[in-house]
Amino acid sequence: MTAQAPQIVVMGVAGSGKTTVGTLLAHALGVEYGEGDDFHPEANVAKMAAGVPLDDADRAPWLDALARWLADRQHTGAVLTCSALKQTYRDRLRAAAPDLYFVHLAAPREELERRLTSRRGHFMGVRMLDSQLAVLRPLTDDESGITLDATLPPGELVEQVLAAVPTGVA
Repeated sequence: MTAQAPQIVVMGVAGSGKTTVGTLLAHALGVEYGEGDDFHPEANVAKMAAGVPLDDADRAPWLDALARWLADRQHTGAVLTCSALKQTYRDRLRAAAPDLYFVHLAAPREELERRLTSRRGHFMGVRMLDSQLAVLRPLTDDESGITLDATLPPGELVEQVLAAVPTGVA
């Protein structure tokens, strides 16, 4: 059996470096990249831009769109970035793509706040950080994945992911 390209979800709260690491990782693997923010309905973006946290009902159509995107790429591999804050959200994605590998980028609140206050032109501001941190549930032992220190250089994080992805899929 030949190895197939992996499907990886780079997850974490706003400011953790998901987009930077995800794009580099997709390039290194030669697979398609999907930015989770691009899948949000306009109502979700407006809500977050106003500093109002999303609830599970808001996230449901977004998660369904992400799951469809992943399901369509099971044989080609892909890297998707999205918050995936709760295990129930990750389970929903795994239902569509059972071999997902999660990369949780974790950083101290102070670093996340620094990053969020320095970036421009993004709807997700520092006002939303505490709500995301409150909802975030770390990966559990029954989830395939790794948690990495998001304060490390992006290239080093990509190397760690490539070394950690289970053999037979990379």
